[in-house]
Amino acid sequence: MIYKKDANFPYPVLTNTSNSYESGGFTLSVDLKENTDNYRFDIEYEVESEFLQRLLARKQAQLFLIIQSKDNKFFKLQPDERAIEIAKSRLSINTRTSIQMSIQATTDISFRDNEDINDFYREFKDDIVVPKHALLGFSNTVIFEGSSTKPFDLFERKIDATLKSDIKVELGSETIVIHYKNEDLQFAGMPMSGTLNNPYIYMGLQKALHRFATNPDYGDDGHVYLDDVELPTDQLDAKLYRLMKAKMVYELDVDSLDEVIYKISDRVIEKYATAVKGLEASGD
Repeated sequence: MIYKKDANFPYPVLTNTSNSYESGGFTLSVDLKENTDNYRFDIEYEVESEFLQRLLARKQAQLFLIIQSKDNKFFKLQPDERAIEIAKSRLSINTRTSIQMSIQATTDISFRDNEDINDFYREFKDDIVVPKHALLGFSNTVIFEGSSTKPFDLFERKIDATLKSDIKVELGSETIVIHYKNEDLQFAGMPMSGTLNNPYIYMGLQKALHRFATNPDYGDDGHVYLDDVELPTDQLDAKLYRLMKAKMVYELDVDSLDEVIYKISDRVIEKYATAVKGLEASGD
């Protein structure tokens, strides 16, 4: 359960808005990344109570990460755990996802040694004992609106009747431009015309990633370690860089272009094949 408003408890609970504790709170920040197969949640948090820190270290309390979206999930976390990776087959995320951390007691907890609570509770802390599974604290809520970077944001489509070929893939200053000799090549007016253009998307990504991998400013001998590369000044390369980082791609070379495209492209070829099979089944 995610607590979005203050809730009343008969004992002190650490939050960022309650005054049960003398000072401090429970802050959470999350960086959400994803590729074709997995979500990755990079977590930073701070529990500003030495009493609760001791309980966590002694395993008298347990951290939980709660994800509320199309699916609702919770995960146990160790105190030093800063990332969890979840297969997309186990979690569905919609356009709005809420994430919160909580602390629960794993045994009956006496507050006798809790010096962090406010004066009101401190007067009778020797009498405060909360049962196993009781909530001891919850963080702020982190909200993600929509998914992370989409590969299709990289593209522009243009019609050029003067082309000497049916299509031409050009790397522009900020986008990958697909020039079509005529509109029919875009499958305009057909069901799922956008998906039928996915092979062109694939071709564009191959061309742009090959240029990225062989740029000597980013690596040697066509091999790039993305963690060693600063954000490129070239706008198209900067978009590719952000997309690959968001999709958990750590290395790029000319031999791994197809593997990288699979990770960053949201299954463009699989969707294309499904669309073609659908048209065949419907007799179109």
